Amino acid sequence: MDWYTTWELYDVFMKQILFLGLICVFNLSQAESSDPKSRTHSDLKPVAVDSLIVDVLSDDVSDTYVSKTTFSESELSNVVKAGAKVVSGKTLLVANLGYGLRLRTKAGSTEHVLLFDTGTEGQAFLHNCKAMGVDLGGVESIAITHGHWDHMGALPQAIPAIVAKRGRGNVTIHVNQDMFVERGVELSKKEIIPAEEVITQSSMEALGAKVVNDPHARGLLDEHFYYSGEIPRVSSFEKGRLDHLCRSSHSSAWHPDPLLMDERMVVVNVKGLGLVVFSACSHAGIVNVCTEVKRLFPDIPIYAVMGGLHLGGVMEKIIPQTVQGLKPFDISHIITGHCTGWRALHALANAYGDHVSQSAIGTTYTFEKKSSQATAGTAKAK
Repeated sequence: MDWYTTWELYDVFMKQILFLGLICVFNLSQAESSDPKSRTHSDLKPVAVDSLIVDVLSDDVSDTYVSKTTFSESELSNVVKAGAKVVSGKTLLVANLGYGLRLRTKAGSTEHVLLFDTGTEGQAFLHNCKAMGVDLGGVESIAITHGHWDHMGALPQAIPAIVAKRGRGNVTIHVNQDMFVERGVELSKKEIIPAEEVITQSSMEALGAKVVNDPHARGLLDEHFYYSGEIPRVSSFEKGRLDHLCRSSHSSAWHPDPLLMDERMVVVNVKGLGLVVFSACSHAGIVNVCTEVKRLFPDIPIYAVMGGLHLGGVMEKIIPQTVQGLKPFDISHIITGHCTGWRALHALANAYGDHVSQSAIGTTYTFEKKSSQATAGTAKAK
């Protein structure tokens, strides 16, 4: 074989290597750009937005008289603004077990809208959106926190309502594969009650949504929202629900699933205030959630925590440790909802006073730097 033939073979070989490399790069870029306004990398940091508005669309509590923060607006005020002429069961919102929020951010001239879960039941969700005057056509993405019916149950009705206004493929739902297992609760050693199965990825896509199924953390909608990966379990007392089970199919055996490692949180950085942490159910433990937030963003204070803290029922035994465990984070506002439980709410309020409040259906919270909020102080135990 002469040198010319050898050179030709070498040239062909190198071109093949280059071609394969380009394919790999292309596939990687396609995977990362499946949602053009989301980005994934290890040192992701949410941009500082000018304002964050939170609308409570699904929650366990209906109470227009509940004590509010200074930066919130009540259900009654919201339904009147939306056009209600009388106060009635038809014009007010419906509370039921579950959690779902609309998050709206603004940074300069850029605005984004994200749903944080949807809640339990589709008709209730759509009724609540109508009662509050919520335009679902503005929803760009949906961040699902974990695979439970009371957080994903409204999706089969919510997706078509959004797609009807935005068109197919114009709303992106963020999930991870571990959300799609069957869940159940052990009532006794002889009785297990299954939970309603959540909508599948293929069903969401058939309804017109785009689905990003990825276990890793990512920035959503121009990094206005940080959507976490797995939340490490590091505290000594947050060990999960011992009565919680899962299985891969109807024919499989149930096995313990106390930690629900599919759970995710969302974090928004509000300019001049700090981080607002959304933890829908806190199966990871709210102290673990805050610990992970501080690890990720050590130079930004946690201004508010909002969501269900899952301290009712079988979890009441860890209320004292949780109350004490939150103290080092100096959180200005702890807004409890959904599965927190009344004993936990009372314990937190006794420890942190007006820094603790109860979420209620139909409430709107506006996080934006103002003199009253900038001087609000932090949650110091009495």
